[in-house]
Amino acid sequence: MPEAADGRAQTTSRREQLLAIAAEQFATKGYKFTTVRDIAEAAGILSGSLYHHFDSKESMVDEVLRTFQAELFGRYEAILASDADARTKLEQAVEVSFETIDRHPHEVAIFQNEAAHLGAFERFAYLAERNRESRAVWITLLEDGVRAGALRAELDVELTYRFIRDTVWVAVAWYRPGGRRSHTEVARQYLTILLDGIAAREES
Repeated sequence: MPEAADGRAQTTSRREQLLAIAAEQFATKGYKFTTVRDIAEAAGILSGSLYHHFDSKESMVDEVLRTFQAELFGRYEAILASDADARTKLEQAVEVSFETIDRHPHEVAIFQNEAAHLGAFERFAYLAERNRESRAVWITLLEDGVRAGALRAELDVELTYRFIRDTVWVAVAWYRPGGRRSHTEVARQYLTILLDGIAAREES
């Protein structure tokens, strides 16, 4: 029994390694231009060996996207369900988003770059639903903030949501894990700009 368990662990580990390699290939070359052979060569195996784990590159990108999004939205849901105040929840959501970019840069890049193309196929119809869920999360956080008095009463919630969405997730194009600033530091800078603005405060 222990040997069988070890074997399963090794198989899972190898599968995860292959998915990580595939994610990097998809993110750097583009999904359409990445072949099974590219992934296999990057993994140091023959294309036929890759088919022992996955039946197609579609299955690989599907699992890559589903796995990281399940983790991300699970954390969003935990934030929404927590007893934290409205401003803290908004801050936590921004911090979690940057942590996701730090931990899953290739997965985020694939979603940013390929969602429109993949979403045209029935298998990836869930990507549009994830976009709707993401909007609902941020709109809820912002509306709760307005109701609690943590955000301005006249705030254009829809416009603010779009600003957060576009400024946070586009960071995957330039942010590099292990760089000069940690994902936490970047998140705090974004929050300062978002919540406090960039104009110098007048001294009283």
